[in-house]
Amino acid sequence: MTKEVIDLDFGKVSFVDNILIAELNEGVLFDVESNRILLELGRKTFKDQFYGYISNRVNSYAVNPMVYLESAAAPTLKAIAVVTSDEVCKQNAFLEKQFYKENNSFGIFATLEEAIEWIKEKI
Repeated sequence: MTKEVIDLDFGKVSFVDNILIAELNEGVLFDVESNRILLELGRKTFKDQFYGYISNRVNSYAVNPMVYLESAAAPTLKAIAVVTSDEVCKQNAFLEKQFYKENNSFGIFATLEEAIEWIKEKI
């Protein structure tokens, strides 16, 4: 399992196998432009291989749900997982899921390990 970490203005991203894991900074607004940066990182890192994205929500931040419309159009992004133990964050993730056209490919998990296993099954 390889692990590389990249620091961005809005958080940090690591890569484990064919999974992009993001931990965004406290209080940021994750918007369409930030999402495009992550999608481009995924495209460059994984080339034409299928990959998954995990939002490891260790911090509290806002997400513009429009990011999921663009993410759903990424041809090699096969699954999105949200990891949180916070009940409010979990409810927000259920709302966000409604914006992702591939509902079966959007999971919400209590632990990073569960999310990684689920992503591996999807890709």
